[in-house]
Amino acid sequence: MEGIAIMTSGGDAAGMNPAVKFCVEYAKKRGLKPFLIRNGLRGLIDDDIKVAERSDVSGILHRGGTVLRSSRSKRFFEDKYRLQAYENLQKHGINKLIVIGGDGSFTALNRFYNEYKVPFAGIPATIDNDIPGTDYCLGVDTALNVIRESIDSIRDTALSFSRAFVIETMGRNCGYLAMTSALSSGAEICIAPELDHDLDSIGERLKKDVEGGRDYIMAVVAEGSNMAGELTHWIKDNLNMDARLTVLGHVQRGGSPTVRDRVMAYNYAVQAVESLLAGNTNQIMTFRDGSYGTAPIDIINTKCIVDPNIVELASHLAV
Repeated sequence: MEGIAIMTSGGDAAGMNPAVKFCVEYAKKRGLKPFLIRNGLRGLIDDDIKVAERSDVSGILHRGGTVLRSSRSKRFFEDKYRLQAYENLQKHGINKLIVIGGDGSFTALNRFYNEYKVPFAGIPATIDNDIPGTDYCLGVDTALNVIRESIDSIRDTALSFSRAFVIETMGRNCGYLAMTSALSSGAEICIAPELDHDLDSIGERLKKDVEGGRDYIMAVVAEGSNMAGELTHWIKDNLNMDARLTVLGHVQRGGSPTVRDRVMAYNYAVQAVESLLAGNTNQIMTFRDGSYGTAPIDIINTKCIVDPNIVELASHLAV
């Protein structure tokens, strides 16, 4: 039987475990022998590789994070360690890879492919939703629901004490989480890299609201804007309101995968296996305009563009 290995790499995201489970099960269905690589690129180098048994993927569908664990490995970018990784795969009879991760993981595996011709399929999994070529990455919906629940809880305190709260979301340089969360939570302010903000205009708008009886303010800020601290002080100084900053941080990566993330994981898993069986060598699985497909690895070198409709809908919160 032809060997195919599944690994998770880079930052963890809810949806990785369902993807691992579905990749193993579908690979078996298609007559392949699935293997699991633990600890990401480090496990590839250290031969932390084993045949996937039913017990390895049983009961993991509902779990957040990645049961295979993950790592970032500087060693993988040294020639001798990539050779070691290749020899490990050869020893196990593995000639196909599925990597569940983000752009850094795909770049590393593409370099590996260029040297040793081990084909791979990439399943996008990052809460930042910043992989070019696809509208959706695993973990995003779960992260949005965690953020939504956090903002709803913070609003209770904001209302109780007549305060302003600034909530910083993850996303690196992509403002998808911030803008979508601001829209779904009814925030009064949103600052994101994709939005041209005007604090003077925001101030004039909110002063009228406060004079009209508004006694709390919710602001959502993308980490890539580097504006969370500045906005908190600005609210205190310009709106004469007690303002607090809440950085949600890594809580956004956790949680049981939502229905959407589980279904997306299944579809991506089927795509990945079928892509490799079709002879593709280094494709990223995509979901674009409601349809599943693949994109060449070169797509990760292009700029990720957030859905213009979301940017337009959120633009009024930045002025």
